Amino acid sequence: MPEPAVPPTPPVPLSALLARADLGLRRIAGPTDADPPVHWAHTSEMADPYPYLLGGELLLTAGVHIPQAAGSGTYFDDYVSRIVAAGGAALGFGLAPVHDTVPRALVAACDAYGLPLLEVPPRTTFSGVARAVWQLMARARHAELRRVTEAQQSLAAAASRPDPVRAVVRQLAQRTGGLAVLYGPEGTVIGEAGREPEEAVSGSLSALASVVRPSGPGTPTSATDTVAGTHLAAYALGAGRGFVLGVAAPHRDPGDHTIASVAAVLLSLLTGEHQSGSGAARSSALVRLLLGAEPQTVAPLLGADRWLVVHGRPDAQPCDPVAASALGAALGSPLVDLAPDVVRVLAPADREPSPQPGWTLGVSAPADAPGWPTADTQAARALARALATRTPLFRHGTHRPALTDLLSPDEAESHARALLAPLTAPLTETLRTWLSLHGSWDRTAVALSVHRNTVRGRIARCAALLGTDLDDPDVRMELWFALRHGER
Repeated sequence: MPEPAVPPTPPVPLSALLARADLGLRRIAGPTDADPPVHWAHTSEMADPYPYLLGGELLLTAGVHIPQAAGSGTYFDDYVSRIVAAGGAALGFGLAPVHDTVPRALVAACDAYGLPLLEVPPRTTFSGVARAVWQLMARARHAELRRVTEAQQSLAAAASRPDPVRAVVRQLAQRTGGLAVLYGPEGTVIGEAGREPEEAVSGSLSALASVVRPSGPGTPTSATDTVAGTHLAAYALGAGRGFVLGVAAPHRDPGDHTIASVAAVLLSLLTGEHQSGSGAARSSALVRLLLGAEPQTVAPLLGADRWLVVHGRPDAQPCDPVAASALGAALGSPLVDLAPDVVRVLAPADREPSPQPGWTLGVSAPADAPGWPTADTQAARALARALATRTPLFRHGTHRPALTDLLSPDEAESHARALLAPLTAPLTETLRTWLSLHGSWDRTAVALSVHRNTVRGRIARCAALLGTDLDDPDVRMELWFALRHGER
């Protein structure tokens, strides 16, 4: 029997059609314990439908093609044997308008060849049966897409856990209902999770992994096999590093292949990081910081001397770990912090950030390790400015020589702190944003994520505490000077 040329949509079990009370279908022949998958419904009155079948069909006929003397010869045996040879899933026989009952010889032939035979009542049209098949297939497709989406999300979450490689392997085994194994370059098992299969299956999976392990030009990147009813698959990870992902599962559905492919991509990134040593260097830097080391002493482990802090806010809230990691990758850095309302990225300063679709970005001035906290503040303010002005990317510190450069920085900072001393931090930030946006209430409200009346109240409070008129351009200039120099 040929393998049916199945479509990408999951098939419908024959039992699901029989369970539809509105159709009234009844199985009258064929193996009662068989539940073949139905990939489509097809109507034909050809005496030999073989040339027109692809396999997996529920073939529907009203018996128009049956000659009057068919019951006394081999007509039905020939007819049923050709359907079975073509890979037909089942035969549906309509009781109207030609026949009042299903021919007994047809029932006997279906029993003999093991083809399920369904009686279609007069009230049920063939188009109604076909529509029911497509409805059930659409539901199965929706359920499969939802399963794949949930699996992708769970795999991404597993990749962000403290032990990401083993967490991804465990999640893959759970989602496929089988065994997942990560093999190292020498064929050793690095991570394993799921049901323990027979020894023959384990050996075959290991052998299949060696098939895709890089050994020269022409080596396949994936391979499949079936052993003892268990479906095996192996995926080469990365570009020639030698890591291989193996999966042994009781099913081989398109959704399972998609899920395993997502896991292979994640493990390629994780094992590539392990192989290059960059992940170990970052872990070492983090441990040293937690144990009290100064930032400047651990910065060399990260591979750059000067850094930028980038604050990003996605256009579509909330942000998930996969989107945050993608932003870091686009900016050339894996050092990403996902907060509830913003993503922070610590990126090497030798790579100029560019606007990213779907994001609003604020970029700090270049800074070394001791200046990271200041750069973080600069990036936050740059992001607020970008949001207020609806600019995809705003950079802090675009500075040209000015009259203020003629003053002593220490004297300027002392004057600024004395002038702004009456203001609290929220008032200072509101005043800074309001002045930077030329006194716009609405744009300041957007930048600070508050109501415009709140901005008006805070600015009025600033004027009262400072005892000055904020509508005076000279006053605004002096305050802007103080705000710029007071943050140093």
